[in-house]
Amino acid sequence: MNHSTPRVNRTRGSPNRHRLSRAGNRRINRALHIMAIVQLRRDTEGRRYYRRRLAAGKTPMEALRALKRRLSDIVYRQMTADAKLVRTGPGGHAGATLQSSAADPNPEIDTSEKSLPGPATPQPRTSLLIIT
Repeated sequence: MNHSTPRVNRTRGSPNRHRLSRAGNRRINRALHIMAIVQLRRDTEGRRYYRRRLAAGKTPMEALRALKRRLSDIVYRQMTADAKLVRTGPGGHAGATLQSSAADPNPEIDTSEKSLPGPATPQPRTSLLIIT
């Protein structure tokens, strides 16, 4: 018997399970996990979704994974909608247009060669977009 190859013990008829990678942004994964747990503790749409997954024959871990995926889809849609509202420029930052000082048309100029800005003028504050 060759001991260099790992043995896989599977019982006959067991469903083929997907092994998901734990790689990725751990902070975002943790935030999604906390969001899912909070959804399950209260009578929310997330809890109803989780129960529908259980009723469809999913295991509790599979139902929780489906809820996390649903939440990540919602967060992604909101982030893309927010980015469209802000109209980000090149580089993904608001205000970084080709005419802004962040995208200098002549990058070889040293900072000591640039003219100093004029006097500061008060700028109107933008209101925060609060999404409930």
